[in-house]
Amino acid sequence: MKKHSLPDWATVHRELRNKCVTLQLLWEEYCERNPGGFYSYNHYCRMYREWLKTTSPSMRQVHKAGEKLFVDYCGPTVGVTDPETGEIRTAQVIVAVLGASSYTWAEATWSQQLEDWVMSHVRCFQWLGGVPELVVPDNLKSATSRACKYDPDVNPTYQQMLEHYNVAVLPARPRKPKDKAKAEVGVQVVERWIMARIRHEIFYSLASLNQRIRELLERLNNKIMQKLGYSRAELFIQLDKPALKPLPEASYSYTLVKKVRVHADYHVEIDKHYYSVPCSLLGQQLEAWISGELVRLFNQGQEVAVHPRKRTYGYSTRNEHMPEAHRQHATWTP
Repeated sequence: MKKHSLPDWATVHRELRNKCVTLQLLWEEYCERNPGGFYSYNHYCRMYREWLKTTSPSMRQVHKAGEKLFVDYCGPTVGVTDPETGEIRTAQVIVAVLGASSYTWAEATWSQQLEDWVMSHVRCFQWLGGVPELVVPDNLKSATSRACKYDPDVNPTYQQMLEHYNVAVLPARPRKPKDKAKAEVGVQVVERWIMARIRHEIFYSLASLNQRIRELLERLNNKIMQKLGYSRAELFIQLDKPALKPLPEASYSYTLVKKVRVHADYHVEIDKHYYSVPCSLLGQQLEAWISGELVRLFNQGQEVAVHPRKRTYGYSTRNEHMPEAHRQHATWTP
């Protein structure tokens, strides 16, 4: 009776993360390497499924290289002490995990608010040196406008940033644990490997906290994973890094996107300053793009007005936006 060679299931599992690689192909290659004794394809598949049951839930999902980046926040926070007053301010820790390699990134920010959430993604993409096809965020307010099972509304500011990097978004569905298993395991690893280790340390700035997080991240990513026999960093180099899309030439500059209504005086209000738009748009709902330097206003995707950003009360009015009677009055001299 021929003795069948047992496949290396960790290698099989890793190979499946390469794009276009299938279990059928891996079985055929296994047969070629072992002409003297091999398992049938059906038995090969059954054995692989049995091996998967011995792994963690997040490992059982096969994620293709460069396809998904899972993002979530840790539950615990980290205290940062003001060196002058001694007051302790809490920092949030955000975690991102690549699906194929489990390569992990984390950083501390002051909040989970929209600007911190968006700019954390920008810094993560820069750190990775590329972008995935999809980002899978937990269903939190900064990522989605509402929690819908099948089609969550993506926050427009978050969506604009992702479009800049040519990345699609697939929010994890509420009450669907498999959607975010990879992120939850990544969060748990960061909490145990990083946050537990720094629990007695004192930080006097967000920068010093993030420096410490980066040091421990390097150790985490270079640690050999027992089931696979490789580190996250090794798998990142083999799988995800070659499959990531390139970064755009220009980095993203934070821009808040919100809906505004045109008032009866053909102005829209943003942070107590009023900006004019063409008077033909009275009563219309427009989309405002608000950056540090400019306010850009759009009607159904078409730009209708641009103004320098102002942070004080007042009016910014362009003559070409006025009704004819108002223009005549503005230029009339007694």
